[in-house]
Amino acid sequence: MFTITVSDELRNACPDFRGAAILASVENTKKSKELWERIDAFTEELKEKRTIDEVKLQPAIEATREAYKTLGKDPNRYRPSSEALRRRLLRDIPLYQISTLVDLINLVSLQSGYSIGGFDADCIVGDKIELGVGKHKEPFEAIGRGIMNVEFLPLYRDAKGGIGTPTSDHERSKLSLNTKRLLVLINSYSGSEGLKEAVDFTLELLRSYANSEKEWIHFYQ
Repeated sequence: MFTITVSDELRNACPDFRGAAILASVENTKKSKELWERIDAFTEELKEKRTIDEVKLQPAIEATREAYKTLGKDPNRYRPSSEALRRRLLRDIPLYQISTLVDLINLVSLQSGYSIGGFDADCIVGDKIELGVGKHKEPFEAIGRGIMNVEFLPLYRDAKGGIGTPTSDHERSKLSLNTKRLLVLINSYSGSEGLKEAVDFTLELLRSYANSEKEWIHFYQ
């Protein structure tokens, strides 16, 4: 288990923040056909009901964008991952097929609007994680993006440094086919409404497609 805290700096700037953590034993695979059928169904529904201009108005996405602005980050330049995923689908660009764990986290993010971090728990240094605010020139190698400027971004840190932001997670704690323990961090900047539902959906997907059995759940603010 991990102890997860929120810094005073982040809490004071974003008083509506609520978080949820899931630690689970998992089996990762390259692809789940059944999971992708659900992703494809969501994609079709999204295209039928939403336009690209409406993406930033989804409540959870809008709240995350406002948090960025409050902290001093431009959400149009550093888009929250949930927004980026929806925009990608509405531009008729298919999602990357990474692995079952990444794919199911993306589905929860797409459906809920929350930006969600997925980490290999065995790559996290120490048992304490704090959500704070990125500093000037703080080192951070984002997955698939190289060095990313995390100044003014909400930033989770372990004993070694940054591991995740709502825009991208860090290379050193990313999920792989060898991941056996998964840590999911769900970030809500719009309060607690809908957060438990996102947790329940994540658990359902993990049990259905990643053979998850032992799970630890924690809500924090």
